Amino acid sequence: MPRKAAPEPAQAQGQSAPARRSVCALCARPAAACICRWIRPVASDVRLLILQHPLEVSNAKGSARLLHLSVAGSTLVAGEVFDPAQLSTLLAVEGRQPVLLYPDTPDDRSLGMPAPPPLPPELLRAPGKLLLVVLDGTWRKSRKMLYLNPLLHALPRLPLSGMPPSRYRIRKAHAPDQLSTLEATCHALGEIDGDHDKFLPLSRAFDDLIDTFVLHQGRL
Repeated sequence: MPRKAAPEPAQAQGQSAPARRSVCALCARPAAACICRWIRPVASDVRLLILQHPLEVSNAKGSARLLHLSVAGSTLVAGEVFDPAQLSTLLAVEGRQPVLLYPDTPDDRSLGMPAPPPLPPELLRAPGKLLLVVLDGTWRKSRKMLYLNPLLHALPRLPLSGMPPSRYRIRKAHAPDQLSTLEATCHALGEIDGDHDKFLPLSRAFDDLIDTFVLHQGRL
C-alpha cells in the first residue's frame, strides 16, 4: 500500500508567512517599541564616541542609542574587538584629545594592562579639544572591551565622582555608583561643560522611558 503523503507546509498551501515586524528607520527598534519620542537634542562642545558591545545593540534595556540620537555630532559604533586601523581613525578627530570615560582600578594591572597616562587638568577646561570615549556594556562586557583593545589602554581616563544615584532600575547594578551609559555620559558632559542643566531634558526623558518600560513590564 502506498504511503500517505505528508501534508505540505502551510506556506506551500497558499498561506502567507507571518508578517515581519516593522522597524523604525531612526532608532532601529521595532515600531511598537520606538524610542524616538524620548529623543531630546542636546549640544556639547565635547565630541562623543560610543563604542557599543554587540550584545547591547538589540537590548531593549540599553540607553546608548537614545544617547547617540540626542547628542549632536556623536558617533556610535558596535564591536568588541575593533580593527586597530578602524579604531585609530575613530580616535583621530582633528584637534581633539581622546579621553576614556572609565575608572582606573588596581585590577587593570593584574590583567596586564598598563597604567593609563595622566589626564592633563587643563583639558577638562577646554571641552572643544576633547573626544569623550564611552564603552557601552555591562561592567563585565566593557572591561573585556577595554582589555581586548590595546589602543584604549593608551588613553587618559576620566573617572566620575559625585554622581547622583542611578534611576536605571531595570538592570541590576553591582555597585551604587554604576550608572547607565546615558546617565554616566550626561554627568560627565555636564561636569566638563560646567552646565548640568543643559542635559536635564535628556536625563528626564530617560527617566520617563524607564518608567514606561516598567509600566509595560519590559514589553518595549
